[in-house]
Amino acid sequence: LQAALEDLDEDDQCYDFRRERLTVHRVHLYFLQYEYSPAEDDTDITLVAQLSMDRLQMLEAICKHWEGPISLALYMSDAEAQQFLRYAQASEVLKNRKNVGYHIVYKEGQFYPVNLVRNVALRNANTPYVFLTDVDFLPMYGLYEYLRRSVVQMDMAHTKKALVVPAFETLRYRLSFPKSKAELLSMLDMGTLYTFRYHVWPKGHAPTDYAKWRTATTPYRVEWEADFEPYVVVRKDCPEYDQRFVGFGWNKVSHVLELDAQEYELMVLPNAFMIHMPHAPSFDISKFRSSSSYRNCLNTLKEEFHQDLSRKYGSAALKYLTAQRNI
Repeated sequence: LQAALEDLDEDDQCYDFRRERLTVHRVHLYFLQYEYSPAEDDTDITLVAQLSMDRLQMLEAICKHWEGPISLALYMSDAEAQQFLRYAQASEVLKNRKNVGYHIVYKEGQFYPVNLVRNVALRNANTPYVFLTDVDFLPMYGLYEYLRRSVVQMDMAHTKKALVVPAFETLRYRLSFPKSKAELLSMLDMGTLYTFRYHVWPKGHAPTDYAKWRTATTPYRVEWEADFEPYVVVRKDCPEYDQRFVGFGWNKVSHVLELDAQEYELMVLPNAFMIHMPHAPSFDISKFRSSSSYRNCLNTLKEEFHQDLSRKYGSAALKYLTAQRNI
Protein backbone atom coordinates (compact mmCIF):
# COMPACT_ATOMS: atom_id res chain seq x y z
CA LEU A 1 0.00 0.00 0.00
CA GLN A 2 2.81 2.39 0.93
CA ALA A 3 4.53 1.74 -2.41
CA ALA A 4 1.26 2.31 -4.29
CA LEU A 5 0.76 5.62 -2.47
CA GLU A 6 4.31 6.70 -3.30
CA ASP A 7 3.68 5.93 -6.97
CA LEU A 8 0.87 8.46 -7.13
CA ASP A 9 1.64 11.75 -8.83
CA GLU A 10 0.37 14.69 -6.77
CA ASP A 11 0.16 16.85 -9.91
CA ASP A 12 -2.21 14.41 -11.58
CA GLN A 13 -5.69 16.02 -11.66
CA CYS A 14 -7.06 12.67 -10.52
CA TYR A 15 -4.69 12.37 -7.57
CA ASP A 16 -7.49 12.59 -5.00
CA PHE A 17 -9.53 9.94 -6.80
CA ARG A 18 -6.59 7.55 -7.10
CA ARG A 19 -5.68 8.06 -3.49
CA GLU A 20 -9.27 7.32 -2.49
CA ARG A 21 -9.09 4.00 -4.30
CA LEU A 22 -6.15 2.98 -2.12
CA THR A 23 -7.88 3.98 1.10
CA VAL A 24 -8.51 1.06 3.42
CA HIS A 25 -11.85 1.28 5.20
CA ARG A 26 -12.77 -0.47 8.43
CA VAL A 27 -15.78 -2.69 7.87
CA HIS A 28 -18.14 -4.14 10.47
CA LEU A 29 -20.16 -6.98 8.91
CA TYR A 30 -23.52 -7.96 10.43
CA PHE A 31 -23.69 -4.92 12.68
CA LEU A 32 -27.10 -6.07 13.96
CA GLN A 33 -28.50 -9.54 14.62
CA TYR A 34 -29.03 -11.48 11.38
CA GLU A 35 -30.88 -14.71 10.76
CA TYR A 36 -31.44 -16.35 7.41
CA SER A 37 -32.31 -19.91 6.52
CA PRO A 38 -31.69 -20.74 2.84
CA ALA A 39 -34.73 -21.49 0.68
CA GLU A 40 -35.09 -25.13 -0.35
CA ASP A 41 -35.47 -24.42 -4.05
CA ASP A 42 -32.37 -22.35 -4.90
CA THR A 43 -34.38 -19.42 -6.27
CA ASP A 44 -33.84 -17.02 -3.41
CA ILE A 45 -32.95 -13.40 -4.12
CA THR A 46 -31.31 -10.77 -1.92
CA LEU A 47 -32.05 -7.09 -2.41
CA VAL A 48 -28.62 -5.39 -2.45
CA ALA A 49 -28.18 -1.65 -1.81
CA GLN A 50 -25.91 0.90 -0.14
CA LEU A 51 -26.73 4.08 1.74
CA SER A 52 -25.49 6.77 4.09
CA MET A 53 -27.09 8.43 7.10
CA ASP A 54 -29.25 10.82 5.04
CA ARG A 55 -31.21 7.93 3.49
CA LEU A 56 -32.09 6.02 6.67
CA GLN A 57 -35.74 7.00 6.39
CA MET A 58 -36.08 4.72 3.32
CA LEU A 59 -35.30 1.52 5.23
CA GLU A 60 -38.69 0.93 6.83
CA ALA A 61 -40.53 1.45 3.55
CA ILE A 62 -38.19 -0.91 1.67
CA CYS A 63 -38.72 -3.57 4.33
CA LYS A 64 -42.50 -3.22 3.90
CA HIS A 65 -42.21 -3.60 0.12
CA TRP A 66 -39.68 -6.47 0.07
CA GLU A 67 -40.09 -9.42 2.42
CA GLY A 68 -37.05 -11.36 1.16
CA PRO A 69 -33.46 -11.14 2.42
CA ILE A 70 -31.67 -7.78 2.17
CA SER A 71 -27.95 -6.95 2.22
CA LEU A 72 -27.26 -3.30 3.02
CA ALA A 73 -23.90 -1.58 3.24
CA LEU A 74 -24.00 1.69 5.18
CA TYR A 75 -21.28 4.32 4.78
CA MET A 76 -21.01 6.01 8.18
CA SER A 77 -18.78 7.56 10.80
CA ASP A 78 -18.47 5.84 14.20
CA ALA A 79 -20.90 8.34 15.72
CA GLU A 80 -23.43 7.81 12.91
CA ALA A 81 -23.22 4.04 13.35
CA GLN A 82 -24.23 4.47 17.01
CA GLN A 83 -27.07 6.75 15.93
CA PHE A 84 -28.18 4.13 13.40
CA LEU A 85 -28.11 1.47 16.11
CA ARG A 86 -30.51 3.54 18.24
CA TYR A 87 -32.72 4.21 15.21
CA ALA A 88 -32.96 0.50 14.32
CA GLN A 89 -33.68 -0.52 17.92
CA ALA A 90 -36.48 2.04 18.17
CA SER A 91 -38.14 1.01 14.90
CA GLU A 92 -40.91 -1.60 15.15
CA VAL A 93 -40.40 -2.50 11.48
CA LEU A 94 -36.61 -2.91 11.56
CA LYS A 95 -36.57 -4.56 14.98
CA ASN A 96 -38.74 -7.40 13.72
CA ARG A 97 -36.81 -8.07 10.53
CA LYS A 98 -33.93 -10.48 11.06
CA ASN A 99 -33.20 -11.31 7.40
CA VAL A 100 -31.54 -7.94 6.79
CA GLY A 101 -27.74 -7.88 6.96
CA TYR A 102 -26.44 -4.41 7.90
CA HIS A 103 -22.75 -3.92 7.09
CA ILE A 104 -21.03 -0.72 8.19
CA VAL A 105 -18.21 0.70 6.05
CA TYR A 106 -16.58 3.40 8.17
CA LYS A 107 -15.97 6.82 6.65
CA GLU A 108 -12.47 7.69 5.58
CA GLY A 109 -11.22 10.23 3.02
CA GLN A 110 -13.13 12.97 1.21
CA PHE A 111 -15.11 11.02 -1.40
CA TYR A 112 -18.00 8.59 -1.19
CA PRO A 113 -16.47 5.26 -2.30
CA VAL A 114 -19.84 4.16 -3.68
CA ASN A 115 -18.68 1.06 -5.57
CA LEU A 116 -16.55 -0.21 -2.70
CA VAL A 117 -19.61 0.13 -0.45
CA ARG A 118 -21.79 -1.63 -3.05
CA ASN A 119 -19.31 -4.51 -3.26
CA VAL A 120 -19.49 -5.03 0.51
CA ALA A 121 -23.27 -5.42 0.19
CA LEU A 122 -22.95 -7.69 -2.87
CA ARG A 123 -20.29 -9.99 -1.36
CA ASN A 124 -22.37 -10.50 1.76
CA ALA A 125 -25.57 -11.60 0.05
CA ASN A 126 -26.28 -15.24 0.99
CA THR A 127 -28.55 -16.28 -1.87
CA PRO A 128 -27.91 -17.58 -5.41
CA TYR A 129 -29.40 -14.38 -6.93
CA VAL A 130 -29.17 -10.67 -6.19
CA PHE A 131 -31.37 -7.71 -7.06
CA LEU A 132 -28.97 -4.78 -7.50
CA THR A 133 -30.91 -1.65 -6.65
CA ASP A 134 -30.62 1.76 -5.00
CA VAL A 135 -31.99 2.68 -1.61
CA ASP A 136 -34.13 5.52 -3.02
CA PHE A 137 -36.37 3.04 -4.85
CA LEU A 138 -39.41 1.21 -3.55
CA PRO A 139 -40.00 -2.13 -5.28
CA MET A 140 -43.58 -2.87 -6.31
CA TYR A 141 -45.52 -4.96 -3.80
CA GLY A 142 -44.98 -8.63 -4.61
CA LEU A 143 -41.74 -8.04 -6.54
CA TYR A 144 -39.81 -10.55 -4.41
CA GLU A 145 -42.12 -13.46 -5.31
CA TYR A 146 -42.43 -12.33 -8.93
CA LEU A 147 -38.64 -12.26 -9.33
CA ARG A 148 -38.28 -15.71 -7.78
CA ARG A 149 -40.74 -17.08 -10.33
CA SER A 150 -38.94 -15.22 -13.14
CA VAL A 151 -35.60 -16.74 -12.15
CA VAL A 152 -37.09 -20.19 -12.80
CA GLN A 153 -38.94 -19.21 -15.99
CA MET A 154 -35.80 -17.61 -17.44
CA ASP A 155 -33.60 -20.58 -16.49
CA MET A 156 -31.20 -18.22 -14.74
CA ALA A 157 -29.30 -21.10 -13.12
CA HIS A 158 -27.96 -22.24 -16.50
CA THR A 159 -27.86 -19.06 -18.58
CA LYS A 160 -26.18 -15.67 -18.32
CA LYS A 161 -29.04 -13.25 -17.99
CA ALA A 162 -29.63 -9.93 -16.28
CA LEU A 163 -33.33 -9.32 -15.60
CA VAL A 164 -34.19 -5.63 -15.90
CA VAL A 165 -36.74 -4.17 -13.47
CA PRO A 166 -38.12 -1.02 -15.18
CA ALA A 167 -37.59 2.12 -13.10
CA PHE A 168 -40.01 5.02 -12.62
CA GLU A 169 -40.00 8.09 -10.42
CA THR A 170 -42.32 10.42 -8.60
CA LEU A 171 -41.63 13.99 -7.57
CA ARG A 172 -44.29 13.73 -4.85
CA TYR A 173 -43.32 12.98 -1.28
CA ARG A 174 -46.69 11.40 -0.52
CA LEU A 175 -47.46 8.94 -3.27
CA SER A 176 -50.29 6.46 -3.16
CA PHE A 177 -48.20 3.55 -4.41
CA PRO A 178 -49.65 1.73 -7.47
CA LYS A 179 -50.81 -1.80 -6.70
CA SER A 180 -50.54 -3.07 -10.27
CA LYS A 181 -49.04 -2.35 -13.67
CA ALA A 182 -52.43 -1.05 -14.87
CA GLU A 183 -52.53 1.44 -12.00
CA LEU A 184 -48.93 2.50 -12.68
CA LEU A 185 -49.73 3.11 -16.37
CA SER A 186 -52.69 5.34 -15.54
CA MET A 187 -50.52 7.33 -13.09
CA LEU A 188 -47.94 7.68 -15.86
CA ASP A 189 -50.63 9.05 -18.18
CA MET A 190 -51.83 11.46 -15.50
CA GLY A 191 -48.32 12.77 -14.86
CA THR A 192 -48.07 11.59 -11.25
CA LEU A 193 -45.24 9.27 -12.31
CA TYR A 194 -42.50 9.52 -14.92
CA THR A 195 -40.06 7.08 -16.42
CA PHE A 196 -36.90 7.33 -14.33
CA ARG A 197 -34.66 10.34 -14.98
CA TYR A 198 -36.81 11.31 -17.96
CA HIS A 199 -36.08 15.01 -17.29
CA VAL A 200 -32.39 14.76 -16.48
CA TRP A 201 -30.72 11.75 -18.05
CA PRO A 202 -33.06 9.87 -20.42
CA LYS A 203 -30.14 7.82 -21.85
CA GLY A 204 -29.68 5.97 -18.58
CA HIS A 205 -32.88 3.99 -19.11
CA ALA A 206 -33.94 4.56 -22.74
CA PRO A 207 -32.93 1.02 -23.88
CA THR A 208 -35.51 -0.42 -21.44
CA ASP A 209 -38.01 0.69 -24.13
CA TYR A 210 -40.88 1.89 -21.95
CA ALA A 211 -43.22 2.15 -24.96
CA LYS A 212 -42.81 -1.57 -25.57
CA TRP A 213 -43.08 -2.34 -21.84
CA ARG A 214 -46.53 -0.72 -21.62
CA THR A 215 -48.09 -3.57 -23.61
CA ALA A 216 -45.53 -6.35 -23.06
CA THR A 217 -46.80 -9.55 -21.47
CA THR A 218 -43.62 -11.62 -21.84
CA PRO A 219 -39.97 -10.74 -21.09
CA TYR A 220 -38.14 -9.15 -24.02
CA ARG A 221 -34.46 -8.76 -24.79
CA VAL A 222 -32.84 -5.35 -25.15
CA GLU A 223 -29.39 -4.46 -26.44
CA TRP A 224 -26.78 -2.60 -24.45
CA GLU A 225 -26.37 1.08 -25.37
CA ALA A 226 -23.90 3.67 -24.10
CA ASP A 227 -24.73 4.95 -20.59
CA PHE A 228 -27.41 2.31 -19.94
CA GLU A 229 -27.74 1.78 -16.18
CA PRO A 230 -30.75 -0.43 -15.44
CA TYR A 231 -31.47 -2.12 -12.12
CA VAL A 232 -31.05 -5.84 -12.57
CA VAL A 233 -31.38 -9.29 -11.06
CA VAL A 234 -28.34 -11.47 -11.73
CA ARG A 235 -26.65 -14.51 -10.27
CA LYS A 236 -24.52 -13.68 -7.28
CA ASP A 237 -21.37 -14.68 -9.20
CA CYS A 238 -21.71 -11.57 -11.40
CA PRO A 239 -18.71 -9.23 -11.76
CA GLU A 240 -18.16 -6.79 -8.90
CA TYR A 241 -18.44 -3.02 -9.23
CA ASP A 242 -15.33 -1.16 -10.42
CA GLN A 243 -13.94 0.64 -7.38
CA ARG A 244 -12.08 3.36 -9.26
CA PHE A 245 -15.44 5.17 -9.59
CA VAL A 246 -16.02 7.10 -6.39
CA GLY A 247 -18.50 9.84 -5.70
CA PHE A 248 -20.98 10.56 -8.46
CA GLY A 249 -20.81 9.48 -12.07
CA TRP A 250 -20.51 6.31 -14.06
CA ASN A 251 -20.49 3.98 -11.08
CA LYS A 252 -23.39 1.79 -12.29
CA VAL A 253 -22.85 2.38 -16.01
CA SER A 254 -19.44 0.69 -15.78
CA HIS A 255 -21.01 -2.35 -14.10
CA VAL A 256 -23.72 -2.88 -16.72
CA LEU A 257 -21.11 -2.39 -19.42
CA GLU A 258 -19.09 -5.23 -17.93
CA LEU A 259 -22.17 -7.47 -17.77
CA ASP A 260 -22.59 -6.87 -21.49
CA ALA A 261 -18.89 -7.57 -22.11
CA GLN A 262 -19.37 -10.90 -20.34
CA GLU A 263 -22.30 -11.60 -22.71
CA TYR A 264 -25.14 -11.40 -20.24
CA GLU A 265 -28.50 -11.12 -22.03
CA LEU A 266 -30.47 -8.11 -20.82
CA MET A 267 -34.12 -9.17 -20.43
CA VAL A 268 -36.83 -6.68 -19.41
CA LEU A 269 -39.54 -8.09 -17.14
CA PRO A 270 -43.08 -7.17 -18.28
CA ASN A 271 -44.75 -7.11 -14.85
CA ALA A 272 -42.03 -5.71 -12.62
CA PHE A 273 -41.50 -2.10 -11.63
CA MET A 274 -39.81 0.06 -9.00
CA ILE A 275 -40.36 3.71 -8.12
CA HIS A 276 -37.75 6.29 -7.14
CA MET A 277 -38.84 8.50 -4.26
CA PRO A 278 -37.78 12.17 -4.11
CA HIS A 279 -34.87 13.36 -1.97
CA ALA A 280 -32.39 16.24 -1.80
CA PRO A 281 -29.35 15.87 -4.11
CA SER A 282 -26.37 14.14 -2.52
CA PHE A 283 -23.19 16.08 -1.76
CA ASP A 284 -21.24 14.32 -4.51
CA ILE A 285 -23.80 15.24 -7.18
CA SER A 286 -23.61 18.89 -6.12
CA LYS A 287 -19.83 18.69 -6.36
CA PHE A 288 -20.03 17.04 -9.80
CA ARG A 289 -22.38 19.71 -11.10
CA SER A 290 -20.17 22.54 -9.90
CA SER A 291 -16.61 21.29 -10.44
CA SER A 292 -15.02 21.02 -13.87
CA SER A 293 -11.95 19.17 -12.50
CA TYR A 294 -14.26 16.53 -10.97
CA ARG A 295 -15.90 16.03 -14.37
CA ASN A 296 -12.59 16.02 -16.28
CA CYS A 297 -11.16 13.47 -13.95
CA LEU A 298 -14.22 11.28 -14.39
CA ASN A 299 -13.53 11.32 -18.15
CA THR A 300 -9.92 10.25 -17.54
CA LEU A 301 -11.11 7.37 -15.36
CA LYS A 302 -13.60 6.32 -18.05
CA GLU A 303 -10.79 6.18 -20.64
CA GLU A 304 -8.68 4.04 -18.32
CA PHE A 305 -11.64 1.79 -17.59
CA HIS A 306 -12.12 1.25 -21.34
CA GLN A 307 -8.43 0.42 -21.78
CA ASP A 308 -8.66 -2.15 -18.99
CA LEU A 309 -11.77 -3.64 -20.62
CA SER A 310 -9.90 -4.01 -23.92
CA ARG A 311 -7.10 -5.85 -22.15
CA LYS A 312 -9.62 -8.11 -20.44
CA TYR A 313 -12.09 -8.79 -23.24
CA GLY A 314 -10.05 -8.09 -26.37
CA SER A 315 -11.60 -6.71 -29.55
CA ALA A 316 -15.13 -7.35 -28.23
CA ALA A 317 -14.62 -4.36 -25.92
CA LEU A 318 -13.96 -1.93 -28.78
CA LYS A 319 -17.65 -1.20 -29.26
CA TYR A 320 -17.74 0.48 -25.84
CA LEU A 321 -14.96 2.86 -26.76
CA THR A 322 -16.63 3.75 -30.06
CA ALA A 323 -19.98 4.24 -28.34
CA GLN A 324 -18.35 6.49 -25.75
CA ARG A 325 -16.66 8.64 -28.39
CA ASN A 326 -19.89 9.10 -30.29
CA ILE A 327 -21.59 10.64 -27.29
